[in-house]
Amino acid sequence: MDKQKTGLRAKAPKSVISFLVAVFVLVSYHTAFAQQQERMVRISEIEIDPAFLEAYKTILAEESAASVKLEPGVIAIFPMYQKENPTSVRILELYASKTAYEQHLKTAHFLKYKTATLNMVKSLKLVDMGVIDVATMPLLFRKLKEDK
Repeated sequence: MDKQKTGLRAKAPKSVISFLVAVFVLVSYHTAFAQQQERMVRISEIEIDPAFLEAYKTILAEESAASVKLEPGVIAIFPMYQKENPTSVRILELYASKTAYEQHLKTAHFLKYKTATLNMVKSLKLVDMGVIDVATMPLLFRKLKEDK
């Protein structure tokens, strides 16, 4: 009888540990999935009329800085251009949620940007993206501060 109890005691911790690991994995997956669903990531592909490129870059820099500084739901507005074709602009946009994005569209600084650049933009394509590595997202821009 004592051998049976000892065997059960030895097996019990392993099954408890297995159960806890399974629960942890499920909770982690659910949390990561929920965060992925909540965040909104987009790449804006914009072609600028070369005659307005410098003016456009100035207006975009002001808008992106204001968005990140003033809006808690805007995680990043990161404008860039193709080196071989400077009029081909890409903007990585990262929002805390779709609601944050919708609020961003109503801000004075975004509306000013949109109005001021309307005749400068030859084409605009908005590409909604899915996130592969949710766990690394919080580290992305934090490292830039460490380099200073």
